[in-house]
Amino acid sequence: MKKQGHPKGLYLLFVTEMAERFSYYGMRAVFTLYMIAALFTKDAASEIYGYYTGLVYLTPLLGGYIADRYWGNRRSIVAGGLLMALGQFLMFLSACFVQPAIHEPEGMIDPAIDNQLTVILMMGGLFFLILGNGFFKPNISTMVGSLYKPDDRRKDTAFTIFYMGINIGATLGPLVCGIFEGDYLNPTRFKWAFLCACIMMLLSIIVFYLLQNKYLVDFKGEAIGLPPTPNTDPDGMPAKPQEPLTRKEKQHIAVIFIVALFVIFFWAAYEQAGVSLTYFADQQTDRHIFGWEMPTSYFQSFPAIFVVLLAPVMSFIWETLGRFGKEPSSTMKQAIGLAFLSLGYLFIAYGVKEVEPGMKVSMIWLTGLYFIHTLGELSLSPIGLSLVSKLSPKHLASLMMGIWFMSTAISNMLAGRLATLYPDGTTKTLLGFEISSLYDFFMVFVIMSGIAAICLAAITPILKQMSKD
Repeated sequence: MKKQGHPKGLYLLFVTEMAERFSYYGMRAVFTLYMIAALFTKDAASEIYGYYTGLVYLTPLLGGYIADRYWGNRRSIVAGGLLMALGQFLMFLSACFVQPAIHEPEGMIDPAIDNQLTVILMMGGLFFLILGNGFFKPNISTMVGSLYKPDDRRKDTAFTIFYMGINIGATLGPLVCGIFEGDYLNPTRFKWAFLCACIMMLLSIIVFYLLQNKYLVDFKGEAIGLPPTPNTDPDGMPAKPQEPLTRKEKQHIAVIFIVALFVIFFWAAYEQAGVSLTYFADQQTDRHIFGWEMPTSYFQSFPAIFVVLLAPVMSFIWETLGRFGKEPSSTMKQAIGLAFLSLGYLFIAYGVKEVEPGMKVSMIWLTGLYFIHTLGELSLSPIGLSLVSKLSPKHLASLMMGIWFMSTAISNMLAGRLATLYPDGTTKTLLGFEISSLYDFFMVFVIMSGIAAICLAAITPILKQMSKD
């Protein structure tokens, strides 16, 4: 029998998401560096980063609801992309007008410098980025699942392929935008990074708009992602009278909520990449390679590079285990992901145990952390997207994807708060645990993610039973 390939619509969504992730991660790679270069102290930048990345993943609740009830997936994706392009352009203008606030790298800002216009433009840019992502993010992920039959075994592989698109974009974004990394003496240089992000966002929407009618069809050849019409269900079939959720549908939704709770602990630790781990890369990592000093923001490409390299390996491992009936369930894979996260922080904690403030260490420790974390990410994130796609009631598909991203929103806000514990020469406390060194700081994440992994693994048999049809 001829092996069935994936629908071409998957690759259109792949390219669209890849370009959008280029825009997002390219901007994110320089965002905190831009803020501490001329606008805010390190703690303030950490909190703004946390609120921004948190709200980016909270607004998909609104975008998913509007798509399910009014706009459909396609219209929501186009609207969201245009709003994000506007947001990146406002970030570009913000950096155009910024005045170098000469200060020490530790965060002392010259009060005589007035960057009020820059801050207003930046906040406006963040607003449109947050709003636009709300329309874009849940709908493009939902459309991946809509390309296939409900029981199609290719879905997990499709989401892994889609996830590779995400990470190709996440690789290229920091590498390209990082070329224009500025510093506290030359913050206007950041504007070119934001402009690159804006252009890539526009290109992705143009490609999507031109090709959507040709490739975005389901297994029956019928268009997907169109606005809902009166008296039809999400598949375009005559609508049945509105009925309450069945017992099994309620159980499926409960599984999504329970797993989403554990996902909070994963992303709160993982998203330190954009804040505390960026500070660590900038201040306490030796970035010299044969006389060339690598830009700090380049480190944020490492996880994405590892995803692209390791995704086929992980898919092969799951498929091989599956042939022997040994493949872990979706929730057990996510527990494994949390365990890898804990192991990554344990690795870097060991590497910095005797390191004092101001000392620099080999980049092998940060590189190793990102490698181990990538194994965890591949065990958790694409599997989670597939799980939501499979368990969501059809008429709530985009809304449930929005709820899934809500856990990421909460975790990003928590990530920003936890980043303020990054050691600065003073002793800080968290739940009675004193943090005065890098070792203490990283051990917080070892313990947090390790406990979450054990708890999720313990309840996996129950969740597996609840997930059955």
